[in-house]
Amino acid sequence: MNLLKTRELGIVLALAALVLFTTISNPRFLSGQSIRDNLLNTAILAVMAAGQAVVVITRNIDLSVGSVLGISAFAVATMMSDHPGLPMIVAILVGLVVGAAAGLLNGVLVRYGKVPALVVTLGTLYMYRGITYSWAGGSQVNADELPPHFLNFANDNLLGVPWLVLIALVVVGGTSWVMRNYRVGRELYAMGSSPQAAELAGIKVARNLLGAFVLSGALAGLAGVLFAARFGTVDASAGTGYELNVVAAVVVGGVAVFGGSGTVWGAGLGALLLTVISSALAVLDINQFWQQAIVGALIVLAIGADRLVAVRIARSLRKRDAHV
Repeated sequence: MNLLKTRELGIVLALAALVLFTTISNPRFLSGQSIRDNLLNTAILAVMAAGQAVVVITRNIDLSVGSVLGISAFAVATMMSDHPGLPMIVAILVGLVVGAAAGLLNGVLVRYGKVPALVVTLGTLYMYRGITYSWAGGSQVNADELPPHFLNFANDNLLGVPWLVLIALVVVGGTSWVMRNYRVGRELYAMGSSPQAAELAGIKVARNLLGAFVLSGALAGLAGVLFAARFGTVDASAGTGYELNVVAAVVVGGVAVFGGSGTVWGAGLGALLLTVISSALAVLDINQFWQQAIVGALIVLAIGADRLVAVRIARSLRKRDAHV
């Protein structure tokens, strides 16, 4: 737990240093509009990272989240353009259902197909994207085709806080609360620490694994609704490449790729850090190539740090057992 707190503290310090340096170089970086844009962009990524964190804690991964966002965003945008009188809650529910169905398929293939999650979700990444391209047929839904209440949702707020940010806080906070305080959370951590031991302990591994993938898919579907509301224009390429940033946010946020440790709050902080890095590079007029290079480097460093800590823990346990 001390490691996780240290990792999360490191993210906060890195954020502070990055914001300070960028603001000194360009004071407009801390303008009200800039802060708002960063928070709105973080909200979409953080919602996806919350579900991904749960999957990674179980020692799995979901690479299809970007494609799930895309198919959800296009489905909801198409529905709202055809039926402009539908309320926002219907759009959100449809996004959740579409995403949950995609996540359920991932979970079934991983659990009952006995195929590694990396392989399954890499395949469904292309499958869901292909379905979206076939459905769109080269067309797109433009902002002027969507009802005003749907588009305004991204700009509306409660007590000055945008709805998208509030949704992200509820998702990250709620998921973190369940993982920390409820039995299902402890079981998911146990599954990630040792799948075989979890089976022997009587934990319902199949049910929990399916639940983790359904949650990841549903939250990616929700992110698709938020994406459509925020950007208005939606085509079949929506969400392309998001999976890298989502995985990076989770890993950089302290969730070990080997499973069994990490926090959803850490994943949310990782999402914020990556969003601010992207914004800072644009403000500093640095080539976007470096954004991808930095994200890749952060993933490698985070995995290396987790592996180093795991090796040290294993050594300390062996020494302790040797003295007993």
